[in-house]
Amino acid sequence: MTNDAMADLLWWQYALIGLTFVWSGFVRSGLGFGGAVLALPFLLLILDQPLVFLPIIAVHLLVFSSWIAWRGYRRVAREPGADGGNASNIDWQYLSHSLKIMIVPKLIGVFGLLTLPGDVMTTIIFGIVIVYAIGYVLNRPFRSNHPWVDNLFLMLGGYVSGTSLIGAPLIVAVYGSHVAKYQLRDTLFVLWFILVVIKMVSLLIAGVDLQLIHHLWLLPCALVGHLFGERFHAHMVKSETPLFFRVLGSVLIAVSLIGILKSLAVF
Repeated sequence: MTNDAMADLLWWQYALIGLTFVWSGFVRSGLGFGGAVLALPFLLLILDQPLVFLPIIAVHLLVFSSWIAWRGYRRVAREPGADGGNASNIDWQYLSHSLKIMIVPKLIGVFGLLTLPGDVMTTIIFGIVIVYAIGYVLNRPFRSNHPWVDNLFLMLGGYVSGTSLIGAPLIVAVYGSHVAKYQLRDTLFVLWFILVVIKMVSLLIAGVDLQLIHHLWLLPCALVGHLFGERFHAHMVKSETPLFFRVLGSVLIAVSLIGILKSLAVF
């Protein structure tokens, strides 16, 4: 795939792509996850080629996850822990444990992305998004309370992350039960960094175009969303906003259904 994948788009399509990446950056920094799962449905309605957008999203994840994790590290380094030392903002023990469970499904998912036809992969992505969105609408996100469910969610999350970078809700469901609240966000960003590096190496080996030319204008778009997301995150930690997620879930279901019908050439 070459940089010409977006060459035939109209100006308003470029504008919508830019706005979607603003949204992606906002969600990623505001929630700590979801920059891909909540942006891909809109991007695929504009251009039905997942391998065009996934490398761009992956690079954004690398940049902003590094930034946020480093800021968290510096913040915690200045704050003494309960024993007078500095508490770590990353749960390295659980991070290592979960990676051992996710690594093989992750690689299998990457292989599926590189071998499945684009329309099939798009339909799968939209289907996964609908499942997540229903949880948002019902205010019943994925939850994990048993070890075997934990392992299942981690394996599924690793596989979905390998196919499309949208396995975060499954993984977060497990991490939220095992990682302390003050460590959760930064631990997740370290995890995203590791998973995305695996993804990027696989894409490079397969010769997939990383769409580097489009980073020149899409990275600033994501940065704008990121800065707004930081403010939203500060608000989120003080109050819950179930209405926001219900509206978001409803929109995602509608968009994903349209995307599935489009990929199946119904209209």
